[in-house]
Amino acid sequence: MKKGLFITFEGSEGSGKSTQIALAASHFKTLKKKVVVLREPGGTAISEKIRAILLDVKNKKMSDRCEMLLYMSARAQLVEEVIKPALSCGSVVLCDRFLDSTFVYQGYGHGMDLSFIAEVGRFVTQDIAPDLTFIMDIDATEGLSRIKRKKDRIELRKMDYHNRVRQGYRALARQDPRRVKIIDVGGRGKEEIHAEIKKHLNRILP
Repeated sequence: MKKGLFITFEGSEGSGKSTQIALAASHFKTLKKKVVVLREPGGTAISEKIRAILLDVKNKKMSDRCEMLLYMSARAQLVEEVIKPALSCGSVVLCDRFLDSTFVYQGYGHGMDLSFIAEVGRFVTQDIAPDLTFIMDIDATEGLSRIKRKKDRIELRKMDYHNRVRQGYRALARQDPRRVKIIDVGGRGKEEIHAEIKKHLNRILP
């Protein structure tokens, strides 16, 4: 039985997930909690190799089905190798993206069947679900403008796609308001955003 805490950070491109995960990790460490910080796709040697394939701009011919299954494959390895063991020993696991990303990027973004994604997701995650999920909500245009490095295969998609992703996240929040918290990041400083997140984190601490 799971003993740790599993917290995920979701959101559109350029929404500041990495910054807030680092601040959350520091918060838990001050509380003397053992913290594991992960990213998706990635987090294991195998999953990082899959990540490279998924984000490579040269892979223009990748089908939607192939893309979805590659994300799920990377996740399956991460759950088995890292997340499940970490939770079983009582760690706080902070993950940059999880199954919700597949629902919005491949489901809402590509129009893939959400019930099928859920079915595959249950198999892949071994029914492990986040205790709390933060959606870093930002206008898609603003978020993409924040990215100063060379954009990857997903980030280069048309604005209509990124807008569907944002709406998908909002839909997920409406469906599961207890778990999923929308955090408005537009025009706000990182410390102000962290203070709001920290209030939610403190409510779920034992």
